[in-house]
Amino acid sequence: MAESVFHLRTGGVSVVIEASGSTLPVICHWGRDLGPLDERALARVAEHAHATRVTSEPDQPIAVGVLPEPNQAWMGPPGLTGDRAGRAGFPDFDDVVVDVEQVDSATIAHRLVATATDAANRLAVRLEFELLRSGLLRVHAVVRNDGEERYRLDGLDLALPVPGRTAELLDFSGRHGGERRPQRATITDGTHVREQRRGRPGPDATTLLVAGTEGFAFDRGEVWAVHLGWSGNQRLWAHRTNGGRTALGGGELLLPGEVELDPGEEYEMPWLYAAYGVGLDDASARIHDALRARPTHPAVGRPVTLNTWEAVYFDHTLEPLHELAEIAAEVGVERFVLDDGWFLGRRHDRAGLGDWVVDSDVWPHGLAPLVDRVRGLGMQFGIWFEPEMVNPDSRLARAHPEWILSPQHRDAPLARQQLVLNVGHPDARAHLRDRIVQLVTEHRIDYVKWDHNRDLVEPVDRLTGRAGVHRQTQAVYALIDEIRAACPWLEIESCSAGGGRIDLGIAERTDRFWTSDSNDPLERQRIQRWTSLLMPPELLGAHVGAATAHVTGRTSSIDFRAITAMIGSFGIEWDLRQATPHERAALTGWISEFVRLRPLIERGRLHRLESEPAIIAQTIVSADRRHAVATIATIDSPAHLPGPALRLAGLDPAASYRVARVRPEVAADPTSTRRQPDWWSEAGVWPGAVLAEVGLPMPILRPQEAGLIELVAL
Repeated sequence: MAESVFHLRTGGVSVVIEASGSTLPVICHWGRDLGPLDERALARVAEHAHATRVTSEPDQPIAVGVLPEPNQAWMGPPGLTGDRAGRAGFPDFDDVVVDVEQVDSATIAHRLVATATDAANRLAVRLEFELLRSGLLRVHAVVRNDGEERYRLDGLDLALPVPGRTAELLDFSGRHGGERRPQRATITDGTHVREQRRGRPGPDATTLLVAGTEGFAFDRGEVWAVHLGWSGNQRLWAHRTNGGRTALGGGELLLPGEVELDPGEEYEMPWLYAAYGVGLDDASARIHDALRARPTHPAVGRPVTLNTWEAVYFDHTLEPLHELAEIAAEVGVERFVLDDGWFLGRRHDRAGLGDWVVDSDVWPHGLAPLVDRVRGLGMQFGIWFEPEMVNPDSRLARAHPEWILSPQHRDAPLARQQLVLNVGHPDARAHLRDRIVQLVTEHRIDYVKWDHNRDLVEPVDRLTGRAGVHRQTQAVYALIDEIRAACPWLEIESCSAGGGRIDLGIAERTDRFWTSDSNDPLERQRIQRWTSLLMPPELLGAHVGAATAHVTGRTSSIDFRAITAMIGSFGIEWDLRQATPHERAALTGWISEFVRLRPLIERGRLHRLESEPAIIAQTIVSADRRHAVATIATIDSPAHLPGPALRLAGLDPAASYRVARVRPEVAADPTSTRRQPDWWSEAGVWPGAVLAEVGLPMPILRPQEAGLIELVAL
């Protein structure tokens, strides 16, 4: 028994896997570290994967594998589904070979690979498990057609068991400008399934599907979370049997006929990521740590960015852009990004998309005068593209209707005046690559904002008549890889009508995410809080917009906007020419504070603090717990004033901290006339144990007011 049970341990997590010559791998335990276990103890753990026989169940109970098979009597979502002209619909893998290795890698601690064959149906499968050093687990599968006839693949889902003590589910929905809205439910018998058919994760993306013990929160309870690292159609699900066995799972959602394997061909599913934690923050930290351990993760010091979109929209005139760049440099901006409107015929959103040539009517001397001015002011230069979309009113669409991802006999419905360009068409992909590389290389552009503004409705390849989301997603990945290989200095921001494509698949190829098209700080407080469960702050663009938000029409102070942007990749999306001297001075002060605190924000551990619903608060704490920042933001009228003390998580209880509010002094403090706790106006010293257990007295804040607090151990 012990020779077929493998124990992977790291980062406070244990994964116990059983696999034998005739059984595909079964996860017997995924959760809290069990410590070193001998063979007898591992055998006991494995016993729990085999259900006790009950009435009307198979006479010999069979453990449910990571790839559920029909012969396991699993009545939940199936693992491998497909057929060969109506046959080979019931896979039956055996002859399992397992290889386990410790990996000499900064990111991966253990890898287990199991291969198996299905002689009757002429299929082969490879299952890979990687336990990353942070304790984050990821699994995926590769299926191969070993037969002489084509095999039509309908789906490939993996299943990860969670304990029966899980009682609640958390996942997310949302809309454009209001992404990542949490929704909770009780786990009941049957299947809770979330499918994304938009051709991208979408603003209502599941993001994480979390199962937890009753009442789990940021800092308490046990949670098990899954995420699919894929930027196309997908499904995540939770299933509880009528016997109480529970699993989380998912995979790519394949459209009919989308993947057909010729003899010898393989299909490789995306990675299914799995994070365990004591509380949501603990599980989230494992994801953050895994991302930060990558050799390709952005270095500390993400540039303060100004994007021109809400400043000028399509009005690309050199003199105003020069003025905007000059003011940006004065306040401390480090990267200037020219958004939509620079290319051929692009005076509005109804034309030009796809014609990636600088419009000589607007730019008679090309982009060089602006690029040179920006660089002369000491800033990097970035530019906007939307490679995957095209306007019908464009040279590209008129010249190559066969490159449109739409039904063969008509166009798909327009969205944002756009159709989808079939990047899976090799000529279309080559065209995009050459255009982008040419412009980026000509000006050695530092940064591309890569947008994707609409869903893939009726995604049909016009040449083959087949569904094209799977191929489109792979082709976009390949296109980005090719551009980065040709321009290795280039950084790319992933934008998808804001936060519509934030996942661990596109994260392997990009350096920043545009979190939402809404720069309203009240909305952003909520959006950033939940998006940061998956992505660390340094990957999430957070911009200071105009005083009156363009998307919502809500007005807020410069301090509230700036403090909201501090917990992210700080930027500006605002016509600074219209800013008052006071606003410019305040913004300069906040940028200076961000730059000073940037190493902490970009590598500290994020703790989301529990408070009443009207208040969003968090701490970011350095690895040695000697330095921290906390933010408090009021998004509604609190039920009580001043309200309960705020307990600050993550601090060293044995240390004493100097606690001081960060506030660049440029004007009178609107909160100063209220009766506030002493620390709000003067620095004080607090024991870490008191801050953690008793808490910091809450200031009296009105809706849309915020504070930034710095804590330094003495």
